[in-house]
Amino acid sequence: MKVVLAGAYGNLGADVFRALVKEGHEVIALDMMQRDIGVTENFRFIKVDVTDPKTLEGVCDGADAVITTVGLTKGSATVTNYQIDYQGNLNLLNEALKAKIKNFVYISVIKADKAPKVPMLHAKYLFEEELKKSGITYVIHRPTGYFYDIVKVFRPMVEEGKVTLLGKKPVHANVISTEDFAEFIVKHMLDENKMYNVGGKETYSYEEIANMCFAAAGKEPVIKRAPVFLFDVLAFVNKLKKNGKEAIIRFSKWTLTEEMVGDTVYGEMSFAEYIKESFKK
Repeated sequence: MKVVLAGAYGNLGADVFRALVKEGHEVIALDMMQRDIGVTENFRFIKVDVTDPKTLEGVCDGADAVITTVGLTKGSATVTNYQIDYQGNLNLLNEALKAKIKNFVYISVIKADKAPKVPMLHAKYLFEEELKKSGITYVIHRPTGYFYDIVKVFRPMVEEGKVTLLGKKPVHANVISTEDFAEFIVKHMLDENKMYNVGGKETYSYEEIANMCFAAAGKEPVIKRAPVFLFDVLAFVNKLKKNGKEAIIRFSKWTLTEEMVGDTVYGEMSFAEYIKESFKK
């Protein structure tokens, strides 16, 4: 099959890219820039900017399916989640419809429909709705989170000697490795109008994750809890500053205070082992 992969050189995208090539698919790799991910054959790279429909013209011609991992994952003072996660993916969907693509796969986030005040989630939900009513056969994946993202959040706090969690109640997540998730995406890319809340095989509270990180770093655990409203204050201050950080703060607050446990459990990789290996580096 010929598969258009948007966001092909991002963290998740690269693993999906490798999984597609491993299964013998031809890949049309779309991204703003190319990097070495160890794939040397059976693909073609096209430089695109999903916010500019002109750069997407013809990219889906002759393809069988589209997979998009496109999304704004960090604060930006120049573009918003609505421009990337919503409009950018909508531009790609319109191009897919024009080319009469049969299958369209979108990577969203668990509970995207539950957070209208969190741009990183709400923009994804709005695109989900556009995809559902487009008439194209779709698969929507709502992952709980990824191994590397959680360690990326906890590592700086652990290195400073103190982890701060939000609120008083324990919150749980069964995050998944991008390698396992990529395999799941490719395995199910031809499913018909499905939505999967995907997580890994291990479920931990954030306090348990913090303790594992401290143990892996060889440090005594120091865990503090801050009131949730502090993140609302931070978000408001950064909104006034117009520095693009408001969206990531609201997303961080959401993920640290909501249960992020997917009912579709997949993969063999262990998050506990990943933490141990990560802190050896």
